[in-house]
Amino acid sequence: MNPFVLPISSFTTYTQNRMFDDTPLVIGSPPQLLKWVGNKHRFAEKIVSMFPADYNKYIEPFVGTGAVLATFNPTKAIAGDMLKPLIELMELLQNFPDKLVESYSLNWNQFVADRKSHYEKVKNSYNAHPNPLDLLFISRTCYGGVMRFTKEGKISTPIGPHKPVPPESFENRVAIWNSRVKNTKFLHADYRETMRLAEKGDIIYCDPPYVDSQAILYGAQSFKLKDLFTAIEDCVRKGAKVALSIDGTKKSGNKVLSFEFPLDLFKRELFIDNGHSMLKRFQKSGENMDGEFVKERLLLTW
Repeated sequence: MNPFVLPISSFTTYTQNRMFDDTPLVIGSPPQLLKWVGNKHRFAEKIVSMFPADYNKYIEPFVGTGAVLATFNPTKAIAGDMLKPLIELMELLQNFPDKLVESYSLNWNQFVADRKSHYEKVKNSYNAHPNPLDLLFISRTCYGGVMRFTKEGKISTPIGPHKPVPPESFENRVAIWNSRVKNTKFLHADYRETMRLAEKGDIIYCDPPYVDSQAILYGAQSFKLKDLFTAIEDCVRKGAKVALSIDGTKKSGNKVLSFEFPLDLFKRELFIDNGHSMLKRFQKSGENMDGEFVKERLLLTW
């Protein structure tokens, strides 16, 4: 038996008191399930507003925290990621949501009793045996949601100064998200494998590691933007529409990041305000953040 997964018997009774139905509880972007730097929670609605109303299926090959997926709330979707515990977490959210609620509640109560000791205990547990339940709690309690991974896949982020959301609030978030991901097939896969499933009429949203600013985040060390462009070109040839989030501007617009894009691949370019960079705040360790406003770039193939 996996020691990092609660046995079914530990939450069977609990599920009788909590109904996860098929009715979305909010309209638009749901509250964050995972606290994770670089996620698109704050402007997921802006991104989704650019998607065409008619589509075959939705594909997200770098699903991460799923902010855009949950905001779009597609009728049919495929979402992939290379971080296996993250995909396992999403599958628990779909099939055993109360397992997430109970695990979070147990960790939260121990955390408020002894913050630093319990955080290190959970982090060490994850680093010894990567698993979705530890990943969940670390994302809610680490510094600024900066999920920093070593090349060996171990989390190295210190504890954050904030108090994580209470179990009652988290339970409500799980209920909302459970309804939002019910039509999604989750894959533990390289983005190229996920994108090969594209067909005519699909919408694909790509949110890869940012080349300029996210080298310390998972998956960034081996990611090559030119390989993603090749995969996007293949999808477009099949008749799919692709939206790509990528580095935009830094230093309050004084630094515009430039890339060599394939000729005529993207038809439109938009910039979305992102405020202060949380990753830069972490890297600067409390230094003055003046001039560190950033904008996201959104590229569309239609």
